[in-house]
Amino acid sequence: MYMLREMPKDDRPRERLLREGPHALSTEELMAILLRTGRHDLSVMDMAKQIIYHLETLDDLKRMSAFELMKIEGIKEAKACTVIAAIELGKRLSTMKRELKVMIRTSTDVYHYLSSSLSHLEQEHFIVLYLNIKSEVITKETIFMGTINQTLIHPREILKTAIKLASHAILCVHNHPTGDSTPSKADVIATKKISEAAEIMGIDLIDHLIIGQNEFYSIREGKKTFIPL
Repeated sequence: MYMLREMPKDDRPRERLLREGPHALSTEELMAILLRTGRHDLSVMDMAKQIIYHLETLDDLKRMSAFELMKIEGIKEAKACTVIAAIELGKRLSTMKRELKVMIRTSTDVYHYLSSSLSHLEQEHFIVLYLNIKSEVITKETIFMGTINQTLIHPREILKTAIKLASHAILCVHNHPTGDSTPSKADVIATKKISEAAEIMGIDLIDHLIIGQNEFYSIREGKKTFIPL
């Protein structure tokens, strides 16, 4: 019976990653760590090479589905899902890194940053921008979708992420699908609850903006701003 020769322990990708860091590993070795194991007739390194060689460029990996990976010899559902999950995490981390360059100086900056993604939605989306001390966006998070109700917007959920990210400040935003950015009573009450909780935690709630059609309302400033077409 054919037996694979076992790789010396010190040369295995996982041990090398711990010893030398991930940058020292080849693409095939990084893939082998995700795959974890091979088969009786195919080493994990050979399996990793099959995936890499299957691509025209490494960038193609970002567009592969789990089902496409499963067409490669030796790749079953669990391995395919692990690889796809790792790729998706990489995409999200890359997005977060780009958002660090977005600086929020005014409420109009917020409108231009989010209006294109909110203006066409048919239901309300409550979003929180988490900012660092330079007023740069660390990340944005959709907290709630549906009609805003102060009993459904939990400050603890917002502040839990703020603490985790060491945010200096937060900025709440939601859309009004009607196009009219005038706040409801529930909007005002929800803002007060979040502001009071944030103050206790030493985090500044800069504002709560409501985005409408070519307009927005700042609850902190108590005024509506119209954006020229």
